[in-house]
Amino acid sequence: MAKTCRIVRKSIYTFLQKYHYFTSTAALFAFPFSASILLSQAYVPSSSSSLLPTIYYRLRILFDAAGFPPSSEFFTILDVKLSQTIFSSILTLPFTLTFLLITKASIIHALNQNKPTSPPSFSSIINLYCPLLLTYIYNSFLILAANATVFSLLFFAFNCLEGFGFTSPNSVLFLSAAGAVLYSIVLANAFIVCSLALVLSGMERCGGYMAILKACVLIRGRASTALSLALPVNMALAAIEALFQYRVVKAYHFAEKLGPSMALEGILIAYLYSILIVLDTVVTFMFCRSCKKTGSWIEQEGRHSYRIQFAEEDKNCYVSIKTMEEFP
Repeated sequence: MAKTCRIVRKSIYTFLQKYHYFTSTAALFAFPFSASILLSQAYVPSSSSSLLPTIYYRLRILFDAAGFPPSSEFFTILDVKLSQTIFSSILTLPFTLTFLLITKASIIHALNQNKPTSPPSFSSIINLYCPLLLTYIYNSFLILAANATVFSLLFFAFNCLEGFGFTSPNSVLFLSAAGAVLYSIVLANAFIVCSLALVLSGMERCGGYMAILKACVLIRGRASTALSLALPVNMALAAIEALFQYRVVKAYHFAEKLGPSMALEGILIAYLYSILIVLDTVVTFMFCRSCKKTGSWIEQEGRHSYRIQFAEEDKNCYVSIKTMEEFP
């Protein structure tokens, strides 16, 4: 807990030290992404598009074919949330691949510099953007793999439960609750690894699976700290989304028109969302820097060889990756 508070204080100090840069350049970079997220969340509940019902029914058919109990409230809620998340991700994908990654690249570039008084050059952003884009693509596969792993475990668990004759509502409820906890833990750790991998790819300028591997090694023994750092920011982001729903979306449906004051309030809420995205990147950057102070990276020992060394007190972790041509 002390380390978490120390990282938070350092992050807030760094944010305030470079306040003008983060609230002007970086926040403006993130604004289109923030607006797309808030608008997509507002569009999902009242959407009449055929895409959202199609995703929902496809997932429903998949869950039924896997043998998940249709009476389980957990899978009903999960189906709705997954379909809404997929629908929102599709709508915001162009903004994610451009403005979000450009924002993170500019923040990482700023934190690596002493005095970021002016916007970074186009070449410096491109140098960081390319590994960030590659890492984001690999992160998407990691999230899919995490979901597939949990669903596979739940598939075997529910079918074994049915095979042994435990089909009572209490047994289904207990296993559903255990599945919800397992799914939350796996997905939370996967998202934290993905967030660390994005920042590490900018810090180390290495994209793809290597950034994810470094993030997994870096988080070793520090998962609780990473979770405690990510939880407040994510709760704040969820609160801003709820505020947008209450102040803008609900008011729009009530008045059936978008007035100037309502539009201005929506822009302000989107700007606050952008500030939190910037702050989240700063916190993640400071967490990676604090972890790397107790460890070291040794890369590219050979032409295609990498070794990651991570030291914490008396513990060492070594990971080696070699191509087939290096083996005798």
